[in-house]
Formats: sequence, C-alpha cells, structure tokens
Amino acid sequence: MYPWEDALTEADRIVIEKGGYGKPRGLGSAPCLMIIDPQYNYVGADKPITEQLDEWPSGGGERAWAAIRNIQVLLDLARKADIPVIFTRNVQKKTVRFDAFARKTARDQTAYVEGHRGTQIVDELKPLEHELVVDKSYASVFYGTPIETYLVQLRVDTLIIVGGSSSGCVRATAVDGVTRGWNVAVVEECTYDRIELSHKAALLDLWMKYCDVIKLEDAKAYLERFVAQRAVAGA
Repeated sequence: MYPWEDALTEADRIVIEKGGYGKPRGLGSAPCLMIIDPQYNYVGADKPITEQLDEWPSGGGERAWAAIRNIQVLLDLARKADIPVIFTRNVQKKTVRFDAFARKTARDQTAYVEGHRGTQIVDELKPLEHELVVDKSYASVFYGTPIETYLVQLRVDTLIIVGGSSSGCVRATAVDGVTRGWNVAVVEECTYDRIELSHKAALLDLWMKYCDVIKLEDAKAYLERFVAQRAVAGA
C-alpha cells in the first residue's frame, strides 16, 4: 500500500482507473543513485518533528531519519555495484538575498548559507571522495547546475531518486529528469517531508503522471542485480 491511498476518495480512484494513470515507465540498465539534499537543515534531529523545530525549523525529524536509514541500504548496494552516486546540497553562497524561497518563511536564514553546519550532509551518508556533490540554489538539481553534463558523461539512463523533501526538491528533480528523457524512479520509503499531506500528494502526483514510485524492496532488488553482475565480472 502506498501512503496516498488512504487519502483518495472513491471519485479519485475512478479518475485514476479510467484515466489509465500510474502506468510504470520502467528502469534502464545504467542507473545512478541521486540523493537529494540529505543535509542537517532538512533532516533535523531524530525526534518527533514538533520537538526539534526550535533547532531545525526545516527539519523532517524522525520520519526523515527513518528514510536516511533506508537510504543507507541503497547507498551500500550502489557502492558495491560501482553505480554512480550523486548527492545534492541546497545551499546559498554568502547571502540568501536572492533566494526566492527564503521570502516565504519567517526565520533566521543564516543557517542556510555555506559554512553553517546545517548545510552539510549528515555523517550517516557522508560522500566518498570520488562521489559527486552538486550544489544548487533552487529546487531542481537541473536548474543552474552542470548535472546534465555529468549524467551524459556517466552514460546514465536511469535516476533512482531519494532524499527530501518529497514535495519540493525531490519532486522538482524527478519531473525535470523525466522531461529531459531519463528513466526516473522515486523510492517511497527513502523520501521525507515536513508535512504529511505534502508527502502523500507529491508522491501521488509523481506516480500518476511523471515517473515510477517504487518500494524499497523493489529498489533493493534492482540494485542487487548490478551487485551480482559485478561479482560475476570480477570472478
């Protein structure tokens, strides 16, 4: 069962069925694991979300940390299979003056400027030296970054997207990835959001119209194929 199913009305279910929404696109043979903004600012503390907001107003709390632990499983498999791993960071350089999103919140913005601990990737997902970390200033990693060049050079045909937030940077990156011709799958249990309704609606929207939304077990099985292939090749 997907998280949005309990929010659907009977009319919604009929629309989905009659409209033929949610058909799988499928995955390719050259994946990349893309981990979206796994930073302290957006993950927060491993506590109920309302108990950590004073320290981490953008943090997802315990639900985010549950996703981080699931991401660790996929990250380990990707590294074993020698599949490219790309991390993104949403970070402002020197000032948030030009950050359109900052205008929508009333909070101290200094924590979102490069150099603050909150902008750093959580230790549990610390990138290896050779793994790419792409800094961005807006929701989609495809906006204002060289990510397309990197993906072409890596000869990637599939993006396995995890991280946060589901309704923000994950959704924007997934839509832009599909728009540019990549196969895209978002892993449900490896995403998180601050608002439960936003999480459900974003994943539903992606599943209906844009990309595949898959379960953790399916993502594991997909990556395990590449681990096995590498083992055979090295035998």
